[in-house]
Amino acid sequence: MKNPLSKQILMIALGGNALIRKGQTGTIEEQFVNLRLPIRQVADLADDYRIIITYGNGPQVGNLLLQQDCCHAVPKLPLEILVAQTQGQIGYMIESTLDSELLIQGKNRDIVSLLSYVVVDRDDPAFARPSKPIGPVYTREKAAELSFPTAETPKGYRRVVASPRPITIVEKKEIKKLIDQDFIVICCGGGGIPVTREGRTFHGIDAVVDKDLASARLAREIGVDLFLIATDVDGAYRNFGREDAELLPSLSPAEAQKYLDAGHFGEGSMRPKIEAAIEFVEHGGRKTLITSISAISRAVKGQAGTVVTLQPLQP
Repeated sequence: MKNPLSKQILMIALGGNALIRKGQTGTIEEQFVNLRLPIRQVADLADDYRIIITYGNGPQVGNLLLQQDCCHAVPKLPLEILVAQTQGQIGYMIESTLDSELLIQGKNRDIVSLLSYVVVDRDDPAFARPSKPIGPVYTREKAAELSFPTAETPKGYRRVVASPRPITIVEKKEIKKLIDQDFIVICCGGGGIPVTREGRTFHGIDAVVDKDLASARLAREIGVDLFLIATDVDGAYRNFGREDAELLPSLSPAEAQKYLDAGHFGEGSMRPKIEAAIEFVEHGGRKTLITSISAISRAVKGQAGTVVTLQPLQP
């Protein structure tokens, strides 16, 4: 058996489509079935890497907000509590699915799911301009009656909250200790539970931290070697959505920033992934891989997706 410390650290950030795909209602049965595809690949990689799994939680938090809207018999919960609830829910689903896949492959690995806090700055400019849509869709008339800010989206009016930049992941030391003991660690769900720090205490705050940016921050803080972002497209595209769209197989941080500034990457989709990729590589990370849920193993082998790295790829 390999010495754990001789293995590189691989972080896999799973997008929302790992659990709920377009056109699905998002039943628990659907989510468990969908998880098998990415988690089987994680199990394939388990002998060769120390692995951290992070994940999105947008649809799940949205469902909880909708349930709160529909039921007034119990007190409503603040957003940071809903994020914590989904961390427990999705962490359980990932862990149990991974445990089954490892058993099928005859592998014995320890797995742990952690509740994770992410510290944000109370003075972050994002709090003055809430822009992240979450939860149910409202009519214009209903939105005008609500006590929280809303904005018009293609689906209708939705609640908007701040999306501040992550400063640090509170449990980074614990996560590093666990992966050095070869645990597979599932953490930082939904970008983490957003908190502000006052002295030695933390206070939850109504906000949503981007999952990819929080993952990049954690990756920097614990010295991840490979940072893989799994999403619903093959990689980063120039002119995405147009007839002349072109997959970009490799990018330097400067090239990625150039395409970012030119508007090639969607605000709520590929843009934060590219920002996270640049941040990780520019602060010591070896490479970021952006690929589809179905191509995780191939991307790690250099056979799929977009690679953002300081070093040019060998032909």
